[in-house]
Amino acid sequence: MGRIGNTDLEVRPFALGGNVFGWTADRDGSFAVLDAYTEGGGNFVDTADGYSAWVEGNSGGESETVIGEWIRARRNRDDVVIATKVGAHPRFRGLKADTIKRAAEESLRRLGTDHIDLYYSHFDDPETPVAETLGALDQLVREGKVRHIAASNFTAERLAESLAHSEAEGIAKYVAFQPHYNLVSRDTYEGELAETVQANGLAALPYYALASGFLTGKYRPGQNVDSARAGKAAEYLASERGQKVLTALDQVAGEQNAEIATVALAWLKSRPTVVAPIASARTVGQLGPLLAVADVELTSEQIALLDDASA
Repeated sequence: MGRIGNTDLEVRPFALGGNVFGWTADRDGSFAVLDAYTEGGGNFVDTADGYSAWVEGNSGGESETVIGEWIRARRNRDDVVIATKVGAHPRFRGLKADTIKRAAEESLRRLGTDHIDLYYSHFDDPETPVAETLGALDQLVREGKVRHIAASNFTAERLAESLAHSEAEGIAKYVAFQPHYNLVSRDTYEGELAETVQANGLAALPYYALASGFLTGKYRPGQNVDSARAGKAAEYLASERGQKVLTALDQVAGEQNAEIATVALAWLKSRPTVVAPIASARTVGQLGPLLAVADVELTSEQIALLDDASA
């Protein structure tokens, strides 16, 4: 178990991404994945109010609705850490105070709960002062509707500004940061952002931890994969870095007697600041290698090999 920042939230080292629920996984399929995840020891589910508004016929909130129905059916709310986000729902865009207040109420309703464990500012809103955003989030914390707050997709400068404001005002402070970070996407997070996260004691919870499925190893030259994410994964496959990373992953997976996806998540788990990578599973069969990260520790030589391949 790992602790999120200085909070009382203890989570397993793999967070289940909810973006596929209500999209490529229907209600029954989503329930099966959630059941298998918790039965396998998982306790951390990540979603957003905007999932999955990009799908024709959807309007946003589908993932939260599925998760809420599952929680009610299983009566396990206290056993699961639920993270969701505000700012990208079609009807609640941005981080103005009134937007946050109304969006939070809608998320609570869909999730069927009286509190959200970790509530993210999904994307920075440069048009809204951090004082307004954090004031609204602090109000939710004081009302007991949110336990802790976090940020995603901020620049290092805006993240630092937000943390400094919370500190100066003595109000709720971001305890975690969700970056786009994996073996083939290191440039955005490593450096100033990671340094800001580490200096302030935040937990990093990377999304796209498996690079749209590319780091599962199922995308290879000459192979066609029927997946909604195949296009993005093909971009990684076409790059020199992507091919080097696959070669290194093959080697380490053989040495560890583990799946490639497990090794990719284990590399993330080994990074400073990272507490729990986030990855999604459309089927129960995809879940096993993700849960297995809890039992895999890479050697320093294996980490160095992956570092070099992905540099």
